[in-house]
Amino acid sequence: MQTIRTVLLAAAAVSLLSLTACEDPAKDKPKATVAPASSAQPAADKPASAAATEALDVDAAGSTIGFIGSKVTGKHEGKFEKLSGKITLADGKAEGGKVTFEVETASVKTDAADLDKHLKNADFFDVEKFPKATFTSTEIKAGGTNGATHTITGDLDLHGVKKSITFPVTITITPEAATGTAEFSINRKDFGIVIAGKPDDLIRDDVLLKLSLKAPRKKG
Repeated sequence: MQTIRTVLLAAAAVSLLSLTACEDPAKDKPKATVAPASSAQPAADKPASAAATEALDVDAAGSTIGFIGSKVTGKHEGKFEKLSGKITLADGKAEGGKVTFEVETASVKTDAADLDKHLKNADFFDVEKFPKATFTSTEIKAGGTNGATHTITGDLDLHGVKKSITFPVTITITPEAATGTAEFSINRKDFGIVIAGKPDDLIRDDVLLKLSLKAPRKKG
C-alpha cells in the first residue's frame, strides 16, 4: 500500500512540474552559428571610397539590446540600459557596410531586482572584470532565414570570450534612418557563462537575444 502511495505521489509531482514548467523562449527562434573569431580585417571594412560610406550613430534612446533567459520554472526578460553603436552604409546600402555596438554590462536591468544583482556577479556577466560587451560585424549579406532581409556575421566579445556569430536580421533604410532588428539565440556556455542553477530548476543554456537598433541619417 505504501509503495502504491509513493508511486502516485511521484506521478502527481511529475504532472505538476509539467504544468508549471516554462516553455523555452528560444525554442522556435533562429540559433546563431558560432565559430572562432575572425583574425583579419574583412573586405567590408575597406569600401571603394570614403565618399561612398555613411557612418550613422545609433540612437541609444530609440534602441534596445535585450535578452530573455529561462529555467525550468520561469523566465526573465532584461536589457542593457547603456549602449552605443554605429551603422555604416556603403553606397546607401547595408551590404558592404558595417554594424557595431557595445553595452555596459553593469547597466543590466531585468524584471527582478535580486536577479539584477546576481547577473552582475561572477556567476554571469562579472561586470567588474568584464565591464563591456561588444559586437563588430565582419560581413553583411542580403537575404536571411525566417523572412529576414539580411544575414550578419561578426565578432561578439562577451564575458571575456570573443567568437564569430552569424544570425538573420531585418534591415530597413529610409531617408530618415537605418534600422536593424533581430531575434536569435546563443548558447551562454559558448561564452564561459556556465552556472547550472538549482538541481530541480536548471537554467537553460540558450538565451534569446533581442536587438533593435535605430540610427538617424543626417539631413542637408
